[in-house]
This record gives sequence, structure tokens and C-alpha cells, in this order.
Amino acid sequence: GPQPSTSNSEGDLLFLLDSSGSVSYYEFSRVKEFMWDLVQPFTFGPRDVQTSIIHISTTPTMEFPFDQYPYSGSLQQAIRDTQQLMGDTNTGKALSYAKEKFFSDEAGARPDVPKVLVWVTDGFSTDDISEPMQLLKDMGVTVFIVSTGRGSYLELSAAASQPPEKHLYFVDVDDLPIITKELRDAILDVIQANRLHAVDITSSSFRLMWPKLLSQETGYYTLEYAPIDDLARKRTKQVSGAHTSLMLSNLAPETTYEVALIPESNVHYFPPQTTRVTTLAEETSPAQVLISESGPYSFHVSWAPTLDSVIGYQILYGPLPGNSVKLLEVDGEHNSTVVENLAPNTTYLVTVTAVYKSGKEKSLSAKACTQEEGSKVRHLRFEDMGPNTLKASWDSADGKVLGYRVRCRRQTGPSSVISVSPQIHSVILTDLASGTTNKVCVKPMYKNQPGKRLCRMVHMQPGEQNPG
Repeated sequence: GPQPSTSNSEGDLLFLLDSSGSVSYYEFSRVKEFMWDLVQPFTFGPRDVQTSIIHISTTPTMEFPFDQYPYSGSLQQAIRDTQQLMGDTNTGKALSYAKEKFFSDEAGARPDVPKVLVWVTDGFSTDDISEPMQLLKDMGVTVFIVSTGRGSYLELSAAASQPPEKHLYFVDVDDLPIITKELRDAILDVIQANRLHAVDITSSSFRLMWPKLLSQETGYYTLEYAPIDDLARKRTKQVSGAHTSLMLSNLAPETTYEVALIPESNVHYFPPQTTRVTTLAEETSPAQVLISESGPYSFHVSWAPTLDSVIGYQILYGPLPGNSVKLLEVDGEHNSTVVENLAPNTTYLVTVTAVYKSGKEKSLSAKACTQEEGSKVRHLRFEDMGPNTLKASWDSADGKVLGYRVRCRRQTGPSSVISVSPQIHSVILTDLASGTTNKVCVKPMYKNQPGKRLCRMVHMQPGEQNPG
């Protein structure tokens, strides 16, 4: 869905995009979507965020300079139009090239703003990355790495900024959306540090943060804030020069506030810093209900947000179709529970009702399906059938299988999906290039939902086609 706009940020954000032949067209397109989702809420411009892309290929290439697209719409189109170059995975060369461009006027880079590098990789490089990466970090660049492949944890954790748990992500290319918000927040921590900005925004409060400009001995800060549609209601607070944050509360929901920070120094002149912050809509719970960890006899129900104004939750559940309903009660501090003693291969309607201290109630429903018993393929194996060709075979899954779906994600070339009838337990996979590692998944299909997939990586030996 649409993201709330993220302003009050200033920085140069460079994507190092693996554009080499080791990346499939499908993976390349998913990474482009991820890049756009990541930056979409930012405000772009010469005093906000600027972004650029450098391709990793035989020779590094800049797709566009930092200052070419100061508007969201044109940047989105530029990312969409980015074409894969193919060629070798010379990441070290691309990093050396990035170091030049990060600090050059001709690439639109700005002095004195934070620099962030996001390297999205399948984990493979044909040249050394350690030395050029260290040079970038020594010059103050914060390095985030997203590995969608089989990269070495030790090598990549040494390459990322420290600590690696904040700067290094391992995720399947199809699951990139899962890390988007976490990575965006980590980037914001870097590029908001030099500006007045707001964090912990709720419907009635937010915390202001700013860089340390004064000390207790050298002055104090005056903070002014007012709704932008009623500036006459301006309020003022003063805080000691030792402070770098202040919580503002008792604010109106869904209201944009104009905020000014005025450093009153007895040593230097500091210009005022301003920002705009929009409070959230008043929250109601549950705003979303999520079903997960479904098994034959149970599933996990969770909901959000949890609010202080809610004293408890009632979870009603029953099979569809049908009238038999059972009730679980959960206190207001918890936001999940496990529903047990269910029938396999059955669809349930689950309704979560929040009971407020005021006596009000709000409900939200979701459907949940239990798995068939033993709903998983067993023993996926491969057999060489000639040049670039394999036979994938498996043992049947339990229960009433309607068919099987076989997905082959090739390291080079398009992914493919084959559906077969329940009596068939093998397929022929073609166009598997020698020297590549490919992912094959088999999933049984049932009436109400798919079963669990079984996946294996299969390596085609260089020059010969025996599976690894």
C-alpha cells in the first residue's frame, strides 16, 4: 500500500545493482521493485534525499547521477527503465567506481551529507571486494548488504558496516518485501542524524531529535510548534543545551505540525532548523489479523496494534460452513494466541474482537485453513537426462492430492512452473545451463490450500550435465 512520506532526511543513497549474467531476468526485475519500494516514501531533492544506481558488470556503469531525478514519479520511471547489462560480476571494480562517484560533483554528489551504499547481491563476485569496500567505509560511507543468494556470511559480514546484524540481510529474492521497512528504517537512522526530525510518531505525540549543537554552558534551545492550518496556536518550549531530544504530547490526530528548533548560543550563531510532522490517525484495534504456522490441528492467530485502551480480546472460531463456534479470551497485553484441537483440511472463520475500557468493541475477521495430514512431498531427487536436462522425481504426498506444482528457478534464464496430475511424480526440466545452480521446488495441491513445498538446489557441472 501507499507509504507515509518520509521527509526531514538528507543524504546520498547509492544502489550497487548486480546487473551481471549470474542474475536471472526474474531476479533482476524483483530487485528493481524492491529498490523502488525502499525509497518510495522519501522526499527527493537537493536538500533532501538523492539516489543513484551503479551496475555491477564487466565494466561498472552509472545508470543516472544523484541529481538527475529530484521527483518521485520520474525516479520511479527511471528505476523501471533500468536494463540488465549482463557480463561478469566485477563487484570490486564497481566499488572502486562508486567511491569516485560518491564524492564527485559531476555525479551530483553533495559534500557534508551522509553517504549510504546499498549493495544487492546474489553472493557471487569474480574479483576482490575487501580492499575497495574498506576504502569506502574509511571515507564515511555506511554500507548495507542484501544477499539474495549463497554468499559467504563471513565475507559479507566483514564487508558490511558494523555491527553486521544491523547492516547485513540474507533473504530469498521473493521475500525482499519482508525486509523493506526494516532496511528503510536503518537507512533513516543514518540520513536523519544531522537534521531535526521526528521519531516514535503516534496519533497524539512524537519525539523530536536533533544533532548536538550546544552544551549546558553554551546556551539553550527554543522549540516552537503549531498546526500548519492554524499557526496562531503556536506553542513554545525551552530546553537546556544538554538536550538532543524532546517528546511533544497532547497533539491532535491526523494533523501536520510545523516545528522550529532555534539554538540560542552565547558562542556561535546556529541557523534555526525546521521540519513538518504529521500525527497518525487515531488507532483502532485490531487493524489487521494474521494467520500463520498452520498445521493439521492448529494455527497461530495474531493481531495489531495492541493499545492501552483495550482491556482484552475475544477470539471466536468455527468451521465453514457451520454454526458451531468456540471462544478464546486473551488479555489486552497480548496480541496472539494458538487455536488448537482443530480438524485437518478444514476452513475456519476467525473473528478477533477488541473490548475497550470504554465498553466499545471492534471486530475483524479472517479465514484460516488447517493443513491436510502429511501434506508434504517426500524424497525429491534428480537424474541426468542428457545435455542441460534433468528428471526431477518425488514420492507422493499424503491425503487427497489434486496435483503437484513444480517450480524451477534457474540461475540463468527464466523461471518455470509446471503443473501435473496427482498420478504423475516426475517432470523433465530443460534449459539448465552447465555450471549453474538452480532451485527446484515441488508443492502438493489440495482442495482448500497448497501443502508444504519441498525444495532442493541442483548444480549442473561445468562442461557436463551430471547433477550435483
